[in-house]
Amino acid sequence: MTFVIIPGLNGSDTHHWQSRWETEWLTPAARIQPSSWSAPDLTDWSAAITRTVESATDDIIFVTHSLGCHAIAHWLTHSPPPRRIRGAFLVAPPDPQAPTFPADLLPTFTSLHARPLPVPTLLITSTNDPYCTPTAATHLAQSWSTPHIPLPHQGHLNTASNLDTWPTGRHLLTAFTAGLGIDPDKF
Repeated sequence: MTFVIIPGLNGSDTHHWQSRWETEWLTPAARIQPSSWSAPDLTDWSAAITRTVESATDDIIFVTHSLGCHAIAHWLTHSPPPRRIRGAFLVAPPDPQAPTFPADLLPTFTSLHARPLPVPTLLITSTNDPYCTPTAATHLAQSWSTPHIPLPHQGHLNTASNLDTWPTGRHLLTAFTAGLGIDPDKF
């Protein structure tokens, strides 16, 4: 099993749960490497996802955060995903229509249309995420046809949320993968 890490704007710093999982827990893991971390371009991010998927030799589960959720949703719905894509763990997607969304930095992400995702997914959000209201999160979950778990008062589920290794998230990912028939002792 390969876990493909897809962070949001500017990538995930070393204290972010994604980075901690990548280095301390999820092995093997691969992080996408777009050239546009600070001014994300959807075409560049999609190409980075494709390169990372093509270089992986095992089945894949995507572990995404923030803008990475939208990048993988776009990628999954714009070409048939390879059979070895087992699922996507989606955490804290921003609402592209919200006033807090930095549209000037992310113009290629502002007009995305959420569609049902063709692989098993799980959406994790926070009830006080400054980038996505509970109503917007519910709408995304319905549009993506994914189960949704709203966590109480966790902010944007990022470094500023002080999650450390985010044990709750680890339990949720373990349960998600077990539901796919993947033995969590294998990663």
